[in-house]
Amino acid sequence: MAADGFELNAFLPYRLNRAAEFVALRFAAQYKARYQLTRPEWRTLAALGSTGRPMTATEVGAHSAMHKTKVSRAVAALEKRRWLTRRQHEDDRRVEHLELTKTGIRAYGELTELAARYQAELNALIGPAEMQALAVGLEALERAIVRIEKPDNARG
Repeated sequence: MAADGFELNAFLPYRLNRAAEFVALRFAAQYKARYQLTRPEWRTLAALGSTGRPMTATEVGAHSAMHKTKVSRAVAALEKRRWLTRRQHEDDRRVEHLELTKTGIRAYGELTELAARYQAELNALIGPAEMQALAVGLEALERAIVRIEKPDNARG
């Protein structure tokens, strides 16, 4: 126990951040080695691929919890690779709809296969019972987030 009574290693935000960084960095090393993608580029590609529909940069940012400047840089890089296209909104020229190209869809499919293999590695590393417990805990945390972000939905 620390001299001041605060145990950093028991502090949930600290523990979650360490765990998330460990898990994310190991996966990032794989997609960076294979596709030379940055984390924001992967997250942008994943957001667009997982929804299967055009999205705005604002929607991508909300979906992936990224700042708009990171989304903007990622969009430019993915567009340069010809993995996505931009189309201006008919009524508001400030808004662009982002959509994966056929090449982007193919890359997303390959990356999801890589992600599935990485998920299997994590499952083997952690074990089925522990993965189930972790999933239950994360679902509880996600429900709490929804209640805090949308208090009207919590009244029911």
